[in-house]
Amino acid sequence: MSSSKVHIVGAGLAGLSAGAALADAGETVVVWEGAAQAGGRCRSYYDPVLEQVIDNGNHFVLSGNSAVMRYARMIGSHEALVGPERPITSFVDITRARRWSITPSLGAFPSWLFDKGRRVPDTVPSDYLELVKVLIARPDQTLGDVLSCKGALWERLLHPFFLGALNTEPEGASARLAGALVRETFAKGGRAYRTRIAHPNLAAAFVDPALAFITSRGGEIHFGRRVRALRFDGPRVGGLETAEGQVDLGPDDRLILATPPWSASELVADLTAPNEFRAIVNAHFKTPGPVGAPDMLGVIGGVAEWVFCFPDRISVTVSGADAIVERGREDLARTFWEDVKRALDLDRPMPPWQIVKERRATFAATIGQDARRPDAKTRWNNLSLAGDWTQTGLPATIEGSLRSGFRAAALAVSAHSR
Repeated sequence: MSSSKVHIVGAGLAGLSAGAALADAGETVVVWEGAAQAGGRCRSYYDPVLEQVIDNGNHFVLSGNSAVMRYARMIGSHEALVGPERPITSFVDITRARRWSITPSLGAFPSWLFDKGRRVPDTVPSDYLELVKVLIARPDQTLGDVLSCKGALWERLLHPFFLGALNTEPEGASARLAGALVRETFAKGGRAYRTRIAHPNLAAAFVDPALAFITSRGGEIHFGRRVRALRFDGPRVGGLETAEGQVDLGPDDRLILATPPWSASELVADLTAPNEFRAIVNAHFKTPGPVGAPDMLGVIGGVAEWVFCFPDRISVTVSGADAIVERGREDLARTFWEDVKRALDLDRPMPPWQIVKERRATFAATIGQDARRPDAKTRWNNLSLAGDWTQTGLPATIEGSLRSGFRAAALAVSAHSR
């Protein structure tokens, strides 16, 4: 094992993936996390109101997310990502009481588009050619510049898909980032976009196994140790300042900064990083999903956008939620529950509930904010950056977070070998 160390500031998914990759490569890892737990915006915790473990938000990944699958295999959590063997995504329009599922072909050739029962209702195969425009969009174009943003395909599939993945109202979002999503999902065929949901929770799939993996290989995890400043010594970072004192970095030690962009900007004064963010609002209801309900259901025509059914709870997620994030918690819970009842055809009184608001859930996926994303490599020879807000080529997703961690880890390894 290497005598030098790689210090990682931040134990969100970017920091954990960097730590896991480095530990796997035989590096000695030291993680500094200001909070009392790991996971960042992808965490699980015991909620005393519901008397059960819940996730701060609902996340799903896709079978074609290469970094997600690499990470899960590395830390041994692949079986905690659950989903159908064949691609299927279900929707309900609660204003028209209409339900449908799209069931794409496994291969890249989209034969499913020629089957009326497998594509979006009221669409024809030629409608889907519009996605080609996203693939060839210029960096200075929004989705509104390249797509019509109307019609059945937009309302019943593309708008909810892009809103959930970009966490930004799609019409004004970067077409380049949207194109990256299409290139890695629809363009690859159904094998690449089978949904995968963490069961029983996010911690089981992404957090706890990573912590165990890092520590089992000699790594250290320090919780409640917020890094307040970095000490720059010419071309390198020479130390960290925590509330408990200074931590000096040895001559061969390296540092990965895997904090949110606002924290990174405080630690690195001249860092250009995203500074506009979008909210996500989640709700959890202590009642099991009905038998036979899909694990994930897209909702059209309501305030709720996605409904997730677990054995012990029903959860709701609303992306790009700036318009509702300031609404009262009980008002939101009642609004969501009415949508849930209609979406799942339930006749139940509202069970115990919890509302979780993430006001700065992701950076705004606009052209301007995308341009502010820095590269992982910095001008300091022992410092690299990680986070979904760095220039991953993707919007702020779990896949982007994990890729950023792997990229920062690779830079740290190469810095030591020079």
